[in-house]
Parts: sequence; structure tokens; C-alpha cells
Amino acid sequence: MQFNFNIYSTPLLFAFIQGWIYAGMFWLRAWRHGRWSDGLFGVLIAAFTFEIWEYMLGFAGIEILWTTLEFFPRNFNLLIPALSWFYLKSQFNTHWQPRWQDMWHAAPFSLYFGYHLLVFFQGPDFVEWWKTEVHFPWGIQYLEAILSFTLTALYFYRAYQLYHQYRSWSPTQFSNPELLSFGWFRNFLLAYFLASVIGWSMTLIDLWLNLDFWHDWWDELFNAGLIYYLSIAGYAQTQARQLVFDPSTQDAPIPEMAKTDKLSEADLQHWREQLTRLMESEKMYLEPELALADLARRLGTNTSILSATINRVFEKNFNDYVNAYRVEAVKSLLADPSVAHLSLLGIGLESGFNSKATFNRAFKKATGVSPREYVAQTL
Repeated sequence: MQFNFNIYSTPLLFAFIQGWIYAGMFWLRAWRHGRWSDGLFGVLIAAFTFEIWEYMLGFAGIEILWTTLEFFPRNFNLLIPALSWFYLKSQFNTHWQPRWQDMWHAAPFSLYFGYHLLVFFQGPDFVEWWKTEVHFPWGIQYLEAILSFTLTALYFYRAYQLYHQYRSWSPTQFSNPELLSFGWFRNFLLAYFLASVIGWSMTLIDLWLNLDFWHDWWDELFNAGLIYYLSIAGYAQTQARQLVFDPSTQDAPIPEMAKTDKLSEADLQHWREQLTRLMESEKMYLEPELALADLARRLGTNTSILSATINRVFEKNFNDYVNAYRVEAVKSLLADPSVAHLSLLGIGLESGFNSKATFNRAFKKATGVSPREYVAQTL
């Protein structure tokens, strides 16, 4: 059994090897830091590698999957959608852990896996009979495909909904939400969606035109590229140390939130004065990773009361409230000759912003002009 290196098999082999290397790296980091998100993403990368191994071996001239291992379960199509959703949940909530009741999400894959194993272990003769008399005549392969499509659509919708809820929630809790990389989560969902669309498109084209094995290479090449991107970009993605976002509790009335509805004007003014004194005397806004919980802890209150104060008194969310201080700090530094050696971005970073994009976006939102336009108009 010799691997035939050619233009079809070699790119898939390299992606297969990289996928397993990075899966191991994710599992090692998960073990070292106790992060479920890394462990789940390692499983997800390993699952994607099984999406290409069938074609990798076939293009290399190794036919063991169609002889000795015929009907053995070959992929994780029915598990990848749930894994993707759980990965996002674990990224958005560092306290999240799988529970026994979450195991039902693996039920479709377990049924597929158990069905194929049961038939496979009956022996080659039984497998051949089952395929010709039951599996294909009864259209079980189509049922598996329909189930895979349904699960992909369902979990993609749930994952996108979770991402959208998180993106709406984070500006109320963090002064720099971009620290938690909206771009990565968006790109992850987009890559997953494109892989699903291309895969299903190729399946429909195959059924329509009855294409041979070699024409599926383009689909597998895209999957190989997906493995490269997800493994490298995913490993570079960091997770906040303490991030607790649970959409199931966002609309539920909790004691602290109930108290905020009863805050009097005197209470609101009290917390306004306390908050303003803290921000101006200690310049908390200069901390790029400042979170609402940090201020609440310093003031000896809870995030609900502080958030209500910012929303009702200043009519802003937490992100805009902190950035308003940073924008004023930028204006002050621009007028200070002692920092004339700093670039415009350097002044933004000195004022608490963490990136050029965040600086430009927040400054224009607060003033109506970009930092460069502001300099041209005032200096």
C-alpha cells in the first residue's frame, strides 16, 4: 500500500497532516490552561480533517476504504454543526462546560456511527448484500445527506444568533469589545457557511451530472484550505480570562436587575458622582481592557446598577461612555506640545484605545470627523 504523491493527493495530505498537528496543539493548550474552547476547537479541526481523508487516500491510489473498511463510518458531518455551536458558546463564556444533557446533540452522529459499525462488523459479504439490497434501494444515503443538511442549517442559524446576541451585549460590558475579536467569530461562521454551501452544491452537481471521483477534487481542495485557515487563525485567537455571556439569562429577571428599575433620581445622581470622580481622578479610561465589572468592583456596587446609571444618566452604553473620555484625552494631548513627538496613532494608544481601527471609529462617532480631519481643522 504505497501513497501516490500527485497534484491531487499531495495538497490534501499536507492539509491532513497540518490539521492533526494543530488539533494536538489545541488539545495541549486546553490541558495546560483548562480551556474548553481550545479542546472543542481541536476536536473540530480533527473532524474537518476526516472530511478530506477519503479523497486524499483515493487520489493517492489507496483503496482500503472501499475494500477492507467498506461501510466503516468515515466522517463527522453530523457532529461538526453541534461542535461549531459549542465552540462559540465556550468562547463567549469561560465558565461554560458541557453537561450530560448536552449529549443529545451528538445523537444523530451516534445513530449514524452505530448503524455503520453494526453493518461493518457483520463482514464484507454482509456489507455488500446490505448495500445492494437495503442501504441504496431504501435511499438511506439520501436520508443521511438530508439529516446533515438540516443539522448544518439549524446549528448555523443558532450559532449566528448567538454571535449577534454577543455582539450586541459586549459594548455594554467592555470599553474595547474588539479585544474579543468579532472578526474571528464572523470569519469562522463565514468559512463554515461557505464550506457547507460548496459541499452541498458539489453534491447536487454530482447527482445531476453523475460526475466521477476526480471531479470532486475542487470541493476537497477548498476543504483543505479551510483546514489551513481555521487551524492557523483559530490558534492565534485568544480568549478573555473572565468572560461570562449566557444569552439564556439575558432576558431573565434577576434580583440585581429588578433593583435598578427602582433606582430613584437621588440614587442615580449618587452613582453618577461616584463614577465621574473615579474616572476623572484615577483616569480609568486609560486602561485598554477596562470592563464594566472593573468599575463596579472599585465602587463597591454591581454591574447592573452601574450600567443603569450610565444608560439613564449619560444616555450611552458603557463602550461609548468610556470612549468619550478617551476622545477628550486625545484632544488634550493634541494640544500639548510636550507630546508633539508622538504620532496620531501613538496619541490614541496613550489615551486608552487599543488599535487604529477602534481609535478612528470611536473618534469619528464622538466628533463627526476622523482624527486626521480634526487635526487639519483645529491645529
